[in-house]
Amino acid sequence: MLRQATSTDAQLIAEMHAQSWASAYRGILPDDFLDHEMSAERETHWQTRFEGLAAGAGEVLIAVQDDRPIGFICLVAPDEDGSVLVDNLHALPGAKGSGLGTAMLSVAAQWARDRGAASLHLSVLEPNVAAIGFYESRGWQLAGREDDTMGGIEIIALRYVLPLG
Repeated sequence: MLRQATSTDAQLIAEMHAQSWASAYRGILPDDFLDHEMSAERETHWQTRFEGLAAGAGEVLIAVQDDRPIGFICLVAPDEDGSVLVDNLHALPGAKGSGLGTAMLSVAAQWARDRGAASLHLSVLEPNVAAIGFYESRGWQLAGREDDTMGGIEIIALRYVLPLG
């Protein structure tokens, strides 16, 4: 089940985000960042992010199973090209492989269609081969690369797109 998040969920979202990154980005981002800086950085990020979302910029949905939050997805309203940004898609480590990510992407596609969008797009860190495989196996197509900085290091972010035909 997915429920709409509110600004009171910012701390919960930050905690889930940090847990997911600590698992998925180990060996990609510096351990010092993952172990010591990331939690506070994610808290600040989500406090600010919810302010923008409250102004109508998008929505966060929390996946709940047995009254326990197990993941979330953040969607941003269609851009000038008619594409919805999947700003974040995270399943907690214990929920990976359960179909949760696929289910959240299905909800994202419907959310985008309901807003007249023609596609979804997102960014994946180039070394995150598990995420790349996940998206590509579901029809997402590589659409570009750009330099980025995360955890104090330079990294390549890959842009993936899914047309909503």
